[in-house]
Amino acid sequence: MYDSPHQFEPLLPSAHKEELYEQAGRITRAAFRLASAAHPTTLLTVQELVRSMNSYYSNRIEGQGTHPLNIEKALRDDFSPRPEIAKLQRIALAHIQAERQLESRVAQGESALTTDFLIEAHAALYSRLSESDRTTEDGHVIVPGELRQEFVQVGQHIPPNAASLPAFFARMNEVYAKRAGWDAQLISIACLHHRAAWVHPFLDGNGRAMRLQSHCALRPLSNGLWSSSRGLARAQKDYYAHLINADAPRRGDLDGRGMLTDAGLAEWVRFFLDVCEDQVGYMTRMLDLDQMKRRIEALLTFRAAHDKQIRSEAILPLYHVFAAGPVTRGEFTQLTGLGERTARTLLSRLLATRLLVSDAPLGPVRFGLPLDSLQFLFPELYPEASFQQ
Repeated sequence: MYDSPHQFEPLLPSAHKEELYEQAGRITRAAFRLASAAHPTTLLTVQELVRSMNSYYSNRIEGQGTHPLNIEKALRDDFSPRPEIAKLQRIALAHIQAERQLESRVAQGESALTTDFLIEAHAALYSRLSESDRTTEDGHVIVPGELRQEFVQVGQHIPPNAASLPAFFARMNEVYAKRAGWDAQLISIACLHHRAAWVHPFLDGNGRAMRLQSHCALRPLSNGLWSSSRGLARAQKDYYAHLINADAPRRGDLDGRGMLTDAGLAEWVRFFLDVCEDQVGYMTRMLDLDQMKRRIEALLTFRAAHDKQIRSEAILPLYHVFAAGPVTRGEFTQLTGLGERTARTLLSRLLATRLLVSDAPLGPVRFGLPLDSLQFLFPELYPEASFQQ
């Protein structure tokens, strides 16, 4: 039985340290370049899309994923008459709302690399759910933010006894909550994700809370444009395998000086960094201006072939709004080069299909990302999004 923090050392890997820092540096540089890839208004739209994506992928990891279309409906307060689907919609919506709340705390200067923040993440998610929606299959009711007070076993792993959780938390805060450069922080975020899973502080909901914490810890670097959750879900077997491998005892005299494997922890960190690097690369390709122009052209060409009110003259104006930000309705119609009546009809159709969005009946228009456009504009973001229910 684990009851002392020395039993989960090392908390940071010493193996392959130079390689891990080199990779973390590449991710940091790429992420900062990405943050200026498009107009700030367009980036806000992408950030909202990423929140929905995080909800979808994090819940899918837990076997409670719902179709992206149902998440989009839940955001409009449109819930399914089928109780099992409506419950999944409510869980997805709670995740999005919790993420937004937690991101605001990070924006105000709160560190996401603390055990207090992990507890906040658990509470922010589950406090938004009714008792029935947070009741597990075995009848246990999840109490928001409550640390476990009993023995648990997770597969072959037996986490620390409940009474020793404060001591393990104190050691995690001592190591991970330090101010550091982004190269070191990326490695700390990866290690914290694993060691929080190893400690298993809650009876249930640990995975969701950990992924919320990791996303928020990455938020100042990612600018909300990418997240580890998508990559972890797309490599779910490897995700679990690397977590389990890093649980293992020290492999011998050359495997660090702690009781747990240093090499296994380094392998987990490399996997987590690979996920981050892949997600930064994916979103960099998605937001590349030249590539986005081609994808907008492909989308509008496809739509025009099936919708007489959509015209190819909208391609350049839509691209302009993506790259340069909102324009007035008059400016948009002028950019089409069409006659006034035809241009207004086109504008109305783009608003109706939410390829353009406006916050007021006659206000400026900005770039929209409706779900049914993603297979063209952000291919593979939601592979399931192209299949309507």
